[in-house]
Amino acid sequence: MSEFVLVATGGTFDVIHKGHLTLLSKAFSISSKVIIGLTSDELAEKRGKKILNKYGKRFETLLNLIKTNFPHSKFQISKLDNDFGPAVLEENVQALVVSDETSNQGDILNKIRAENNLSPIQIVIVPMVLAQDGKRISTTRIKNSEIDLEGNMLSID
Repeated sequence: MSEFVLVATGGTFDVIHKGHLTLLSKAFSISSKVIIGLTSDELAEKRGKKILNKYGKRFETLLNLIKTNFPHSKFQISKLDNDFGPAVLEENVQALVVSDETSNQGDILNKIRAENNLSPIQIVIVPMVLAQDGKRISTTRIKNSEIDLEGNMLSID
């Protein structure tokens, strides 16, 4: 039996790496259903992110990854045009699964939920996954050919 009935998580998922898999794995391991907010192209641009893959491609990649790695899981992928998407107003969301890097979002989310007379949600923080060099795995580092999707070093400093 899962700890929660419904949790939310999110990301840009431009280049899916070990850190993303760890975040999704945690969400699926603690809940019967997961809402995954997928950043829209417009929101990514507004945040200054240089994405390689447009929303449709990222959606398909994420969908295939979930079906392959988390078969039989219940989930919903929602387009994120703002920081929180359905987690803000979905009354049944019980927890937000975030990385250490985005953990402050939980406090902001709970303030918004309070303003909407919704109960606060639990914040589940997943530690950042580290690469071979002890620094965090990130899409930026992968795009810069420093590391691969698993965090193995590609260049010699």
